[in-house]
Amino acid sequence: MELGIGIGWRPEIADAVEALPGIDWVEAVAENICTGHLPDSLVRLRERGVTVVPHGVSLGLGGADRPDAGRLADLAARAELLSAPLVTEHIAFVRAGGPRTSSPGLEAGHLLPAPRTRDALDVLCENVRIAQDSLPVPLALENIAALISWPGEELTEGQFLAELVERTGVRLLIDVANLHTNHVNRGEDPATALDELPVEAIAYVHVAGGVEKDGVWHDTHAHPVTAPVLDVLAELRSRVDPPGVLLERDDDFPPAGELAGELDAIRATLDRSAAHMTRSAPGFRPAARTVASAPPDATRDRLAAAQNALLAALVAGGPAPQGFDRRRLGIQSRALAAKRAGVVAKLAPELPEILGAGYRDAFLAYATARPMSAGYRRDALDFAEELLIAGGPADDAARRRLTHWWQDRAGARPPRRTTRFVRAARAALTGR
Repeated sequence: MELGIGIGWRPEIADAVEALPGIDWVEAVAENICTGHLPDSLVRLRERGVTVVPHGVSLGLGGADRPDAGRLADLAARAELLSAPLVTEHIAFVRAGGPRTSSPGLEAGHLLPAPRTRDALDVLCENVRIAQDSLPVPLALENIAALISWPGEELTEGQFLAELVERTGVRLLIDVANLHTNHVNRGEDPATALDELPVEAIAYVHVAGGVEKDGVWHDTHAHPVTAPVLDVLAELRSRVDPPGVLLERDDDFPPAGELAGELDAIRATLDRSAAHMTRSAPGFRPAARTVASAPPDATRDRLAAAQNALLAALVAGGPAPQGFDRRRLGIQSRALAAKRAGVVAKLAPELPEILGAGYRDAFLAYATARPMSAGYRRDALDFAEELLIAGGPADDAARRRLTHWWQDRAGARPPRRTTRFVRAARAALTGR
């Protein structure tokens, strides 16, 4: 399956994507696509013969629990809606807690690394098989960027990916920016990872920008692609001709001319590196999936406890688990809170408009005390409710606007909080 050169489709750059020359395919975040109404831009692209691949971000296949049937059904529905040749997700965990740990559920709002251990690999392989059985098209999984490393890991990234492919037959989505991120943050050599993983299993490649601050690389998808990332792309191309390469951009979108320039740089890198290809990789033939017993509940329970402890330290003020770099945990924790504030501001732009310059500080104070337990839209409502219950914002007009905004969007609330909020809402609207 040849995809060619593509770009991540986002609503903010939909017009630019349609106008860019030489775009063979696009990738759209699956959770942002409504099956009842496909965006007009994607409709037009499909009518032109442009392939659209749904890219999931919420399955959490690297987590301790089996993948949620509803989320799998949603991803399958989007693949069918788009007539996609495959779907993609991540090797990551995104939530923890819940019944398996007898603790409140926690959402990271971000992709966090699964430990590269035998236990975690056993759990991941079963989760992948469940997903494969639930999807109408092949699945490819992406390596993620990480600020932190798990103590006691037993496999390198390349070894982990190679064994995953061997045991499940899953395809790979290799993000060269993430390989560079892990080189800076975790001292892992991208060339070694590429040597160890089965490059013939690559379905396509991601290229994205980031920025380095205080010796830590942040995979922002909001900065231009850098030369070191293109160097990793060249390393990959010297080993295999990938079926597709895609430019990702998720924020601070540049003019269309700059996007076209980045795509040209990617094409030039691929062309230059093709001449230095060291070996010809065979076409990918999915291996027969290993028939293996499911990991025992005790294995999932151990992984659940470890992931819950890490996520609690990152988003709920819990103690740093033994063996983790406390400085890196602090950086990751602040990055998660900042991302939370940014995503809520994009999903609910009325909030920063109502609160003005005080929005960010108010949200970060809320996030410190309230870990996310559902999605970002619920987070926006909970933030507004907490602020109103606390008597904020101080400006009467802003408080009335925020109250109306909350009432327009909120459904029924849990009884334990209804009385408090009704009183706060009444006071805001009457000025008493």
